[in-house]
Amino acid sequence: MKAVVIEQFSSLPTIQTVADPTLANHGVVIKVEATGVCRSDWHCWQGHDTDVVLPHVPGHEFAGVIAEVGKDVTRFKIGDRVTVPFINACGGCPECHSGNHQVCGSQTQPGFTHWGSFAEFTTVDQADVNLVSMPEDLDFTTAASLGCRFATSFRAVVDQGKVSAGQWVAVHGCGGVGLSAIMIAQSLGANVIAIDIEQGKLELAKSLGAVATINANQVADVAEAVIEITKGGAHVSMDALGHSITAFNSVRSLRKLGKHIQVGLLLADHESPPMPMSKVIADELEIIGSHGMQAYRYDAMLSMMLSGKLTPQKLLGRTINLEQAIEALTTIDTSSAAGVTIITEF
Repeated sequence: MKAVVIEQFSSLPTIQTVADPTLANHGVVIKVEATGVCRSDWHCWQGHDTDVVLPHVPGHEFAGVIAEVGKDVTRFKIGDRVTVPFINACGGCPECHSGNHQVCGSQTQPGFTHWGSFAEFTTVDQADVNLVSMPEDLDFTTAASLGCRFATSFRAVVDQGKVSAGQWVAVHGCGGVGLSAIMIAQSLGANVIAIDIEQGKLELAKSLGAVATINANQVADVAEAVIEITKGGAHVSMDALGHSITAFNSVRSLRKLGKHIQVGLLLADHESPPMPMSKVIADELEIIGSHGMQAYRYDAMLSMMLSGKLTPQKLLGRTINLEQAIEALTTIDTSSAAGVTIITEF
């Protein structure tokens, strides 16, 4: 199969012909029809994830058609249209038995623990636990945008943040995760403030329902700007980027008893950001992590999509081919392009 291969961290990947993936008894092989280019893939290419062994094929948010089925798989068959959350749970550990597949201690992740979806084919482990059947009217390009950014944001806003109508929600960083969170929060009736340094992304955020925007390069103090707009601070604030500054600002943006949701990955130099813990204590703030979403929770998200309350297709930016994926991957940290980039030609 053809694939994007990382031979050395931070060095330009190449297009290569590599061996097709091996089928596990509990897994499936998927013919990839579409796959997103995500900031997490950039972290992989940089070598920030210790699970990655070189040479490596990145890519973790995808949709496609089942090409092969392991003998122990009972719920799916060859030809089924499927997508998948980026965390593949084992289905048998205490966390999985409690329904918390997203923190499974024996999880696998395509594109990290094994070769991913920047290729013609990839694999999913424990397919009966992790695969999601696609509705017939859901296209592959939109489905590929769900597995990491949109599903992660859905759980962060709905399950972790418990956002409700009338609340103020601040979203720091308007990439794929942030824009998804804005759409989801406003669909619940929240008043959303979008924060970024790129005016184009802020304009897109406004079109998706943000009631106010803040360009962090044009204000003296982001947190004070949020507090002024909300007349006291956000009920829920999210760091959707994963940066020391955005994490710090998110906590400072909160009103008393507010919730900070950390969604953006804090890696490398940003692994241990400073926190205003005196405010956390005095205002009884909550600091909550959010990492992915269980496959069985897709039903709630898909129902909101089918009803028209959520329209993730509005988040789509450009579609590219596998060769163009190399530039998209290696420049994602400096790109000002709005919307989600999806690989649709292999």
